[in-house]
Amino acid sequence: MASPVFSSDKAFKPGATINQDGSTVSASDLQYQFDQPSAGPVDRGRMSYEGVIAKTSGMIILAFLTAVPGYMFFNFAGLMVSAIGGMILGLVLAFKKTTTPALAILYAAVEGYFLGSLSQYIETAFDVPGAALQALLATACTFAVCLWLYRSGRVRYTPKLQKFLMIGGISYLLFSLVNIGMMLFGATDSAWGLRTDVEIMGLPLGVLIGAFAVILGCISLIGDFDFVDNGVKNGLPAEYDWKAAFGIVVTLVWLYIEFLRIIAILQGRN
Repeated sequence: MASPVFSSDKAFKPGATINQDGSTVSASDLQYQFDQPSAGPVDRGRMSYEGVIAKTSGMIILAFLTAVPGYMFFNFAGLMVSAIGGMILGLVLAFKKTTTPALAILYAAVEGYFLGSLSQYIETAFDVPGAALQALLATACTFAVCLWLYRSGRVRYTPKLQKFLMIGGISYLLFSLVNIGMMLFGATDSAWGLRTDVEIMGLPLGVLIGAFAVILGCISLIGDFDFVDNGVKNGLPAEYDWKAAFGIVVTLVWLYIEFLRIIAILQGRN
């Protein structure tokens, strides 16, 4: 006969076990828990591919939705306000250690309206109908190719690529600032400034500069994918899903604008 101390406690009954909080659970319930799949990154509050995909997709869909009124009901004041607002939000998010979900969502909405307005403006002002759709398809194809190249292991974000992106990005920024300065101070009367005033081997400088910018954008995408990959493997907190999504969306916006400008310059010559 067992001691009354044990026999009076149902935790010691055959087929019974006990939780840390003192409650008991049957052997069948315990077996059911053992049969469940192990906790994934999402369950543990960690960064995950699923989380990044969901948040990136959400931001892109929101940008599409807000682009529609910007494109269909063009307003120049709205174009300028959304351009400035998007730039400010982008800078704030870029320099924050963690990405605030509300700000990321707001950025997607404002940037979407800006891209819709910009697309309508360029198509109308430069008489290039359909340029927005072409730029959109080019951006989507570029994203798909870069993702395939990275996932297949054919391209990696090596230190050499990082250095090229940094030097190329600074050089592109300096050119853009000089070009804008010349346009503002009347040094050129072209709508695109040096991009169309200068030709190299029969091609406008803007096309060559645009192609260089697209290459930089592709490297930036590879870097974004590398950040996601390393973040998931290193078990970063789930809040970094938003940072990764924001970075990918920023790169896609850059690529879209470059494709839109290249198409407008090329079609404008015909």
